[in-house]
Amino acid sequence: MAGDVRSLEESTTDAVAEAMGRALPAELAGADPLVRRSEHADFQANAALSLAKKAGRKPRELAEEIAAALDPEAGLGVELSGPGFLNLTVTDRAVWRQVAARLADARLGVGTPRLGQRTVIDYSAPNIAKEMHVGHLRTTTIGDALGRLLEHVGAEVIRQNHLGDWGTQFGMLIQYLDEHPEAKWRARDLEEGASGTTSALDGLYKLARARFDAEPEFAERARRRVVALQAGDEPTLALWHELVEESEKAFQAVYDYLGIQLTPADSAGESSYNRYLADVTAELERAGVAVDSDGALCVFFDGITGPDGNPVPLIVRKSDGGYGYGTTDLATIRYRIQELKATRILYVVGAPQTLHFRMIFDTARRMGWLTDDVEAVHVSFGSVLGPGGRPFKTRAGASVRMLDLLEEAVAKARAEIETKPHTLNPDELATVARQAGIGAVKYAELSTSRTKDYTFDPERMVSFNGNTGVYLQYAHTRIRSILRKLPDDAGDTPATVSADAPMEPAERALALLTDQFAPILTEVADTLEPHRLCGYLFSLAKAFTEFYESCPVLTAEPEQVRANRVALCQLTGATLAEGLRLLGIETPERM
Repeated sequence: MAGDVRSLEESTTDAVAEAMGRALPAELAGADPLVRRSEHADFQANAALSLAKKAGRKPRELAEEIAAALDPEAGLGVELSGPGFLNLTVTDRAVWRQVAARLADARLGVGTPRLGQRTVIDYSAPNIAKEMHVGHLRTTTIGDALGRLLEHVGAEVIRQNHLGDWGTQFGMLIQYLDEHPEAKWRARDLEEGASGTTSALDGLYKLARARFDAEPEFAERARRRVVALQAGDEPTLALWHELVEESEKAFQAVYDYLGIQLTPADSAGESSYNRYLADVTAELERAGVAVDSDGALCVFFDGITGPDGNPVPLIVRKSDGGYGYGTTDLATIRYRIQELKATRILYVVGAPQTLHFRMIFDTARRMGWLTDDVEAVHVSFGSVLGPGGRPFKTRAGASVRMLDLLEEAVAKARAEIETKPHTLNPDELATVARQAGIGAVKYAELSTSRTKDYTFDPERMVSFNGNTGVYLQYAHTRIRSILRKLPDDAGDTPATVSADAPMEPAERALALLTDQFAPILTEVADTLEPHRLCGYLFSLAKAFTEFYESCPVLTAEPEQVRANRVALCQLTGATLAEGLRLLGIETPERM
């Protein structure tokens, strides 16, 4: 079976656990060996310190007994350190065997620990008839990366694009279109690409908004149009469907340019849950979870109060009988649990919504929808900041268009590439510039801990030096360049690894890092923190640079040393490419 090559850390843990079983009393033998990476050796086992008191022994004596019980065939060197640490070093032979095993596996040894888990990911969520702006960048890239990675480790992923496609603004838009048919867009009248479509939609919204604010009579007609929309009036619904369809085309153009795995089939807008709102409200009221408060139906929570000390409720039904987005979110989580049968639900939404989701999850638990068998997580994130660490706005104070950011990054990447010697023709240069620019934006997004703000700085993002996406892409192209120089396309055929070959320190450091790929993916699947994968890939690229500078590959002698170094290049290149793919970043063959 492809995948799931046990890491050296796992194998070492097993070996220490078996030794503990031979050396310790039965009641202690099953304890965690506490094997971790170490600066003093490959790994360190600290079980003796944690168990000494229970065993009534000195930690060092206990460590000596565990060390003596290690299986000689485990391929581990062991030294005692300090009061009872076991410093464990994997033999060169075992490391080379691990390189061979991962290189021979189509999945680089990565297993599927999340198999059987159905995960719903809610992300992106732009508003119909509005352009996607900088505020949509983090949710879109983080959600996409998590979806890719979770699928790779076995989860069934259901993507949900919770479009803002319902509400009072649609009465305004539809009424304006009805009274100004000349304003209706047609794809053939627009410039090519996403920019034309989104600009037309955004322009329509601004025209309708201006009239709504300036003319009370139009505003009243727009409000009546909302009622008609909610009542299912066919002409009104027809215009609404057209708005949604054109907006989805515009969004898809942005997703395609950005390389995001979302399609119209993943759209599940607010309107999808309208038919459930009355039932959800009645269910909450019958259960006594929602109660009347000044004519509104509200859910109250222990410990959630405003600055004045008064309770802050989740409003389920307004005093005028209308529903808010909180009601829609309750209907949504109930649908995802009861109909989609999700075992894990991820909401990739900004940190300002933390209290809102706390209320939604708490209400769902009180209703019995959200049980211990289902994990609901608000995957929160910080803001994208402009120059000087200020909120990212245009000079006019508006939100910056996402496409403007992306196109600026691509232009900066092209300028950076053109400063380097290259053999790219104009078409290749355009492709690589797009790959580098988009990759730079995504990597800047994902390499920062998602809970922190970060500054959008295209100059730094596209640098070939430092912790950037371009640096990782360039490391990959250097490896591909080495492998292309091998005769007879040998670079694409896994090299034969000799476990008996000597091992240089730089080879060993690189090999041990490649072995951490699967554990890192498991860690990100658990923590939902893509920056951990970014940090790993950056360390891998740096280790490759150190290896390449100290260990010649193509001129190495004898043959088995050269073959092993080729294998390390192949495994590192494949690991970089796969890791970047899981982040949604393309890997050019040349730069």
